[in-house]
Amino acid sequence: MTNTIGLYWFTQDLRIENNPLLQRAAQEVDTLICLYCVPKMTRFITHYAHEHRFSAAKIQFLSQSAKCLQKSLTALGQQLVVTTSTPYAKLQRIIHDHSVDHLYCDAFVGTDEKQVLRQLKEQFPSLIVTQDHVRSLFRKSDLPFELNALPSTFTQFRKQVEELDKPARNTTTTRLPPPLQIQFEETWPKLPPTQPALFEGGELAGLTHCQRYFSSPLPQHYKQTRNELDGMDYSTKLSPWLAIGCLSPCTILSMLAEHEHQFGRNESTYWISFELLWREYFYWSAMKHGARLFRFSGNKPSAPLTSFYPQRFLQWKRGETPFPIVNACMHQLNQTGFMSNRGRQIVASCLIHELQLDWRYGAAYFETQLVDYDVASNWGNWQYLAGVGADPRGSRRFDLNKQTQHYDADLSFIRRWQGHCSHAQTDGVDMVDWPIVPQKGNQESI
Repeated sequence: MTNTIGLYWFTQDLRIENNPLLQRAAQEVDTLICLYCVPKMTRFITHYAHEHRFSAAKIQFLSQSAKCLQKSLTALGQQLVVTTSTPYAKLQRIIHDHSVDHLYCDAFVGTDEKQVLRQLKEQFPSLIVTQDHVRSLFRKSDLPFELNALPSTFTQFRKQVEELDKPARNTTTTRLPPPLQIQFEETWPKLPPTQPALFEGGELAGLTHCQRYFSSPLPQHYKQTRNELDGMDYSTKLSPWLAIGCLSPCTILSMLAEHEHQFGRNESTYWISFELLWREYFYWSAMKHGARLFRFSGNKPSAPLTSFYPQRFLQWKRGETPFPIVNACMHQLNQTGFMSNRGRQIVASCLIHELQLDWRYGAAYFETQLVDYDVASNWGNWQYLAGVGADPRGSRRFDLNKQTQHYDADLSFIRRWQGHCSHAQTDGVDMVDWPIVPQKGNQESI
């Protein structure tokens, strides 16, 4: 009898629980190789972010999550092969050297992963590739429309999918096939000393946080607090674990239902599911539009009337703009790897409208810094704010003074994150490249 060998390529699905694709692999193959490729900076991201490495907070969260997965796999008699090789190089070598029959992986949104899969299918025509939507609420077959007929706005999408039965993929993997003995290559980048992390990576930490949140009264007030700029309990804070698949959105929806049964359903608890549907919409929009997610013009026929100014971009990244609320948010991001949703809208609006910068530079920088970076949500939200995405009203411009008055009236957030910048000015040279000498008292202030 032939020994069937499978290869599970973990990407943004770093969990055991509620992972139907892993369970399917367990049922179909005799031997299983579990692989995780440490994410690398691509040329595209390096070019737009003007960065050469991910933030320490992001690297630490990814490392903790992979190590948690390794422990879970070990408990099931498996092992996780961790490599710093490029996905294509490592995958094709394993498939070739070990005569792999089946490859299991996410139904990818990202174009890089899709390209790897295309190359593997060309190189190994007999390879059976099985994919599943392990990061979404719904599968493609669940949707009440064809993907090419995806509604052009979130509201239209929401009205259709809210009528569907709530997805229930509560699977528990209790057995896995034995592993092949493959040498480990685990080498994570050395991390500089950092402040205590806001989030601990891994499926166990994610489930613990999820249970703590939904067993408390906090969801009852979510809609009233979700736009705050600082603190741990004003929002669900589930996004870091969702982003790399330590938590399934189906698990969150199930725990939300339990919370509503215990505490009652209200507008705030509905709003949590509402936000999950926003995430879902960006996911399927990215599936539909593919590489257009990264184009300057996005889904529109023409690009925004913005450009690139290196000094402005550097000031924005460093939090040295003339806008204290923006500076405070950027300092928070750079030090913690996290920023509130309101903060992200504020700094994105500033980059696009006040600084007149190409939105892709901001989106790419977010990718390098955020512990909860999600390709579809990040790039989809930036498109939305730049007026080249799913928003029928065009670009969104935020009045920074009004935002400050509304969300930081006592300036406590700005003070905590040192938003005031004494040497802030938009440009260091004028239109003919003569240096601009700062004048005292000419800076904008709140």
